[in-house]
Amino acid sequence: MDAPRNKNRIVGQAEPPLVPEASPRKAATGKTTTRVELLDAVYTACPSLSRAQARELFEMTLDEIVGALLSGDAVKLRAFGAFNVRSKRERIGRNPRNGVEATINARRVLTFKASPTLIARVNGWTAPFGEED
Repeated sequence: MDAPRNKNRIVGQAEPPLVPEASPRKAATGKTTTRVELLDAVYTACPSLSRAQARELFEMTLDEIVGALLSGDAVKLRAFGAFNVRSKRERIGRNPRNGVEATINARRVLTFKASPTLIARVNGWTAPFGEED
């Protein structure tokens, strides 16, 4: 006999759909994927490359992304998302603890917007129409 999926569910509320595990190696742990693990994934996916070549390819890719962002260009990765650099003007902020006003300097911030395909995959849905890989 199956145990109920959500004991705290409000009566009459629809149950959320089951989300398939995106990655069996990390699904239950909630562990952060590291740079080393990404490098290992590149090395494993391309058996014809040596570890040094895989590292060089990986580092070159990251350097290209960083270089584009530093020059103010947007970086769009199909079926993943877009990175943009936004300029924020100087403004007056308020310390929430004591209410004292303070100047917040102008700065550039990095933003990321996930693609509809990535959002669908994270939620276990099928990709939106026209957004397949």
